[in-house]
Amino acid sequence: MGKQKQQVISRFFAPKPKTPPSNPSSSSPPPPPPPRPRIPSTNVKTTVSFSPSKRKLLSAHLASNPKRPKTTLSPHTHNPVPPQSNPSLHQKFLQKLLEPSSPSLPEHSIEPSESDHKKYTPLEQQVVDLKNNYPDVLLMVEVGYRFRFFGKDGEIAAEVFGIYAHVDRNFLTASVPTFRLNVHVRRLVSAGYKVGVVKQTETAAIKAHSSNRVGPFGRRLSALYTKATLEAAEDVGGEEEGCGAESNYLVCVVEKVLDISGVVSNLGGAHVRIGIVGVEISTGDVVYGEFDDGVMRSGLEAVVLRLAPAELLLGQPLSKLTEKLLLAYAGPASNVRLEHASCDCFKDGGAREDLMSVYEKMVEDNLTDNVHQLADNTEQGNSHSLIQEVKNMPDLALQALALIICHLKQFGFERILCFGASFSTLSSSLEMNLSAYALQQLEVLRNISDGSESGSLLGIMNHTLTSYGSRLLRHWITHPLCDRKMISARLDAVSEIALSMGSYKDFQSIVEIAGEDSDVTTMQTEFSCLLSSVLTFLGRSPDIQRGITRIFHRTATPTEVLSSSLSLLLCMLREAIITQVTRFTRFFLSF
Repeated sequence: MGKQKQQVISRFFAPKPKTPPSNPSSSSPPPPPPPRPRIPSTNVKTTVSFSPSKRKLLSAHLASNPKRPKTTLSPHTHNPVPPQSNPSLHQKFLQKLLEPSSPSLPEHSIEPSESDHKKYTPLEQQVVDLKNNYPDVLLMVEVGYRFRFFGKDGEIAAEVFGIYAHVDRNFLTASVPTFRLNVHVRRLVSAGYKVGVVKQTETAAIKAHSSNRVGPFGRRLSALYTKATLEAAEDVGGEEEGCGAESNYLVCVVEKVLDISGVVSNLGGAHVRIGIVGVEISTGDVVYGEFDDGVMRSGLEAVVLRLAPAELLLGQPLSKLTEKLLLAYAGPASNVRLEHASCDCFKDGGAREDLMSVYEKMVEDNLTDNVHQLADNTEQGNSHSLIQEVKNMPDLALQALALIICHLKQFGFERILCFGASFSTLSSSLEMNLSAYALQQLEVLRNISDGSESGSLLGIMNHTLTSYGSRLLRHWITHPLCDRKMISARLDAVSEIALSMGSYKDFQSIVEIAGEDSDVTTMQTEFSCLLSSVLTFLGRSPDIQRGITRIFHRTATPTEVLSSSLSLLLCMLREAIITQVTRFTRFFLSF
């Protein structure tokens, strides 16, 4: 037996043929493996798009251009694929496959829809009911020691305050502490929102002994604030920097299109007659007027710039030119609140009848509330004179006044237009009416560069110590006097006060003329000290004008009533003292 031949190592790594095992007794070699069939390379002819819009276009293209089906080969067997037995079913499948995907779910809704069958907690159900009753109000709901915002209100609060908002059960919510109510209400109102404060009507102790032991705390809308009504509304405490110094007019605009030779149809109300009423609710000042205006609406623009309203009430219908001007003024950067109201019910003399009935009812209610007959007679005489003045107002101004009264009823401030209001016209023969172009180009109220008050005529001249003095100076600047006697009288009064306050040079000149030990110098010095103390006292006193109005609205706190009364009494006392000192000074100066 011979020696076996050594096997090559590569033999162990060679691929084994996939053949059934052969009989070991057979000596014939295994057959070679069959060659693999070569698959022909195919080019890509179609690109699949997963974009919903492209899939929709593709499906429409396929549906509009049907092609004759071609015989295709299977990629695996290379056999012809039989045609589809049901083309319509296949077309439905393609349409379902290629149609745009369903739109993404909307963000967390603020007000739940009627078709939304969610299970709300008792507190959430209260919020839903309140939002249904007050859809245009941003609600601050008192829950324990915090005020909470729900839904869209929570988004707005998070954006204005810079706080975090999160989803709690069915609503997006944000919250602020109760002791910061005054700050947050003023910030929301300054941003142009209509804010409602919802407070708990019962405490835990009262609720424990009531029939509503298991249910939630009772809550209701306790106060409503806007930028024009904040200073006259129920006191929320505190005051932000610069808040309350400017006038917060509520201005209502209505108009009547004038038919002039077809111009109206081309420009959408080119020539109109405008009626406008502005109410400063915190002081009781009411201005009204009616005038014709052209295509540029320069007259309306001048009135709006002079009044600088915090809220605009638009009496529909308005022409496109008028609405465009007012919408541009109440843009996003101005934080001016805009609201629409229909004045169709006041046409054909309806506004005059409604106003007369409202005024007569308010007079009757006021007479029944008062106890003292003397006060009744005085107020009755003032009311009759006011009603007579309202009767003499133009028709469009009456419509605007009626819309304002309807608007103020939800705040409870309609009484100010019947008692204590001072009516005045926009145009007077004693004052100039500056145009909008003059106010802007002369930078009377705001500069041209950035639109702020800094650098304007009002910003340079405004060194007043009180907020009501600042409002009066603004009126003087925007309404220059025309009468020579009135100009001289105002100039003499301002000169006398400036001389009495006196700088160091003024006193030096008096000493040189009259002598150092003169009685005139002594009286002048005493008068200057007295006037300086009066101005210092007025600078530290509250806004007496608005305080009296808040007392009239019955929204003032006891502290505010006391401070306003004392300030008023001290002002009257100091005025009497100044009058006496002035008489003695003039008496000594006459010698």
